Amino acid sequence: MIEIPKTIHDDMITHAQEGFPLEVCGILGGAGDTVSVNYRMTNTDASNEHFMMDPKEQFAVVKELRAKGLSMLAIYHSHPETPARPSEEDIKLALTPDVSYVIVSLADAAVPVIKSFKIGSGNVEVEPIEIII
Repeated sequence: MIEIPKTIHDDMITHAQEGFPLEVCGILGGAGDTVSVNYRMTNTDASNEHFMMDPKEQFAVVKELRAKGLSMLAIYHSHPETPARPSEEDIKLALTPDVSYVIVSLADAAVPVIKSFKIGSGNVEVEPIEIII
């Protein structure tokens, strides 16, 4: 399970809506299973079908998380037109061990959907999300 504060949950949806029709991406940091910080990242691919985080931004975020005594808990990205489930490319590129992969779907723009997954060695498991205050 991953616990995400409502403010961060809502910010991920806002980020996806602001970036539409392109995919957006970001990093969620925290301790244990609880997210406490959200870092919006640049999608250097500027694509509506895939994302690539800026390596310099990614390095800076990891360094900042360590300085704060936090860990990277999840990588998130949006699916502007498809459901909140990992694509084959998402599964293939899920190379960071022990993190969650969160997808924000705007397939139904009126009802955005966020789902979390654990992905390893090609296996995909749905991970429950608890929205906390």
